[in-house]
Amino acid sequence: MAEEDKKFSKQIIGKLVVSKTGKRFGEVGDIVFETSSGELIHMVLRNPTSYTERLELERTKEGELLIPFSAVMAVGDFVVVAEEDIV
Repeated sequence: MAEEDKKFSKQIIGKLVVSKTGKRFGEVGDIVFETSSGELIHMVLRNPTSYTERLELERTKEGELLIPFSAVMAVGDFVVVAEEDIV
């Protein structure tokens, strides 16, 4: 992996999460990962939109919405996710 392909969590947290069609989901509040392997599992949503609240997404024990990290397509000014991979 090239150095420019790497992203630090602080570069992702706070970014707006959108679908490839432009639907807004909320902001990245935190990232859940497997400690033994380092595999990224979920993004915890902060300030979820009303659209996102209606989806039947997995939630944390505290009720925060989770988006599987496997749905992430790109990270730039926004975190772009494949909506079909999360609903």
